Order: sequence, then C-alpha cells, then structure tokens
Amino acid sequence: LVLHYQPQFDAFTGAVIGVEALVRWRHPQRGLILPGEFIPVAEESGLIQAIGEWVVDEACRQTRAWHDRGLRRVPVAVNLSAAELHRADTAGRIAGALQRNGLAARWLELEITESALMRDIGRARLTLQVLHDMGVQIALDDFGTGYSSLAHLRQFSLSALKLDRSFVRDLETDVNDAAICRAVIALGHTLGLRVIAEGVETTGQLVFLRGNRCSAIQGALFSPALPPEQVAVLLQPDYVAPVAPTLPVPLF
Repeated sequence: LVLHYQPQFDAFTGAVIGVEALVRWRHPQRGLILPGEFIPVAEESGLIQAIGEWVVDEACRQTRAWHDRGLRRVPVAVNLSAAELHRADTAGRIAGALQRNGLAARWLELEITESALMRDIGRARLTLQVLHDMGVQIALDDFGTGYSSLAHLRQFSLSALKLDRSFVRDLETDVNDAAICRAVIALGHTLGLRVIAEGVETTGQLVFLRGNRCSAIQGALFSPALPPEQVAVLLQPDYVAPVAPTLPVPLF
C-alpha cells in the first residue's frame, strides 16, 4: 500500500490549505489500484482496521516529514471507516500515531461519512468528542448524500463539511444541484464550519463556488492526487495554484 495526497486549495488565493491522504494498492502486474476496487473487500474481510491504522500512521509520518523540511504546514485529512469509528480504542490508537510521529493533533483531520456516524450515534459522539478534545479536526464527508438529520449535525464536534462531488459535477447544468450546493455552503457558514467542495474540475464550477463563498476547493482543476515528493513542490511557502488568480473574483 502507498499513500497519494490530493491538495486542498483556497479558492481565492490558490494557496494549499490542506491535503487528503488517499490509499493506493501497488499491484505487481496491474500497477496502482484505486481504493474503490479493494476497500470493499477489506471491509468484508476485516482487514479495513489494519489498513486504517497504517494509513493514519503513515499520513502522520509524512506530514511531520514535510514539516521538518520547512514546507507549508497544513493539516492532513484521513478517511475513517465506520468500523474504525465505532471501535472503543480508536481515539487511543490515533493519539498513539500522533505521538509516535511527533505530530501535533491540530495537523490531523479525520473525515467521517454520514452513514458511518448514523450506524451508532452514541458511540460516534463519544469518540469524536474525545478526538476533538485532543485537538484533532473532524470533517463530515459526502455531506447531503446520506440520511442524517440537521438535528444530529449539531451533536457532533465538527470542523468542516465536504460538499460531495456528485452535486459539484452538474452544478453548471442542473438547477437542483446548484441549489443544493448553495444550501450546503450557507449551512456550513451558519454553523461556523469550513466547507470544502470536492471534485472541482471546471472553471465554471470554481466561479460558481467562489460566488457562493465556498473558499476551500479540492479537485482535478487545481491538482489530482499526487505522490508525496510531488506534493512537496506544492507545499513550498510561495506556491500558488496558477488557475486561481486568473479567474474573476465575484463581488458579494
């Protein structure tokens, strides 16, 4: 297994403000295999917990290595599966990974899906509260695609909402998707949360998101997921994504 990292950018300045760790399987014959092919098997077989532990540890190690090189300090986001979220020792294992790698908790963000939260609300609330108290950031992934209620949203110690790529993809042509994007962004602002739009691939999508004050962007328009040595180039203190400053900044 290897980790690639997709940078997250400030939509207005083009500066890197975070990275998401994405696991890949380096197959001897097939090359890099994306997680959609092997993660479901890992979940069914019970290997997902071992993989999850390795991903957190490796992401913390790599982030500390970037810090030690004097690169831009940004949080690393790691996806936490439902199985991991509801383990009683999850917070302790994450604390151990941070300690082993000498990484402050504020530089780690855990991404949780709505469906994972809803599997056991009580356990999830307790675990996320402990992690929040440690200083770890919590992002709600795939927001709007699950079945959680807004009442539940208030109960978790969240720092960010991720606007799902399924809504971003067609926001230029589908009035319903555009309306959902506006509503999620407004909800995030009202709750004091960062909103990160995933799957941004066109300048039209970016201009729309800027116009609706979504300041955090992740997608192929700015950068695909990259190996660590290529991400290091984007983490240079003076790096700015070339696409951002060339687009109009809407007036509010």
